[in-house]
Amino acid sequence: MTPTLAREHLAHPGSAPPGVNPCARARDWSEIQERMLVPLYEAVYERLDVGPATRLLGLRCGSGLALLMAASRGAAMTGVDSCRELLALARGRLSPDPGHGTRARAGAEADAGTRTRLVEELPGDAAGAGTRGYTLVTVFEPIGCLAGDSEGLGGLLSGALPLAARGAAVVLVGWGPPERCATSSVLRVATKLADPLRSARSWRPARRDDLEEVAQRAGLKPDGSGRVACPFGYADADSAVRGLLSTGLFDAAIAATDGKQVDKELAEALHPYRRADGTVWMPNVFRYLVARVP
Repeated sequence: MTPTLAREHLAHPGSAPPGVNPCARARDWSEIQERMLVPLYEAVYERLDVGPATRLLGLRCGSGLALLMAASRGAAMTGVDSCRELLALARGRLSPDPGHGTRARAGAEADAGTRTRLVEELPGDAAGAGTRGYTLVTVFEPIGCLAGDSEGLGGLLSGALPLAARGAAVVLVGWGPPERCATSSVLRVATKLADPLRSARSWRPARRDDLEEVAQRAGLKPDGSGRVACPFGYADADSAVRGLLSTGLFDAAIAATDGKQVDKELAEALHPYRRADGTVWMPNVFRYLVARVP
């Protein structure tokens, strides 16, 4: 399930700015952008040996691709996302209907519907994950791209960690160094267009200890990290624009200017990454941290 060229949310596409269709944005995230992080999902699940014994709590689960991959390993899951449009797409992906191809592999429980929950808010207790609670908590939405983009994680984790078993793994994800992320240069367009709002949500380069700082504030104990190459590949420039807009990283720019202006400047910023056949290719590296619940 590695990505090649796609037509696509890295930052969370919550409430859309005026003039943006949330349903269209969610579908662009699901069909174009979400798959860009498949190598990251695979690396994390392989490292943590995700399987039938895993009880996963996926925070900001988006349209459910990471959950689908965990289901293929036999994991029981709860996915949480505040965006109703994304959750609707996740429900379609994770339907227990065999025709959708989402059954867990042999050896896993036959009724996928009893092993997956999708909710807009955190459950009040760990009943859905078994008496011992969740064994894995993931936040696959990368931080380290916009100023203050880690601030919301504190409240999210404070609600989630009481539902996790002692020693459970918590996975946080961040952008890699700007020099190893071609997309960083494109994301700077958002800062330029967002003036005078840039002080609130301006682009900034990822820092080495971003993830560790979040873990420390949440009372977690770091237990290793890794880096994964996740190139962003698109069939054409239009698909690249749609995919990047679906991340929500350009919302401040759209609010400060207008959608057409953002589309135009984003397309220009993508020009260095267009290949002779019209496809767009941007190498990126993402970092993940594994921490443990004490």
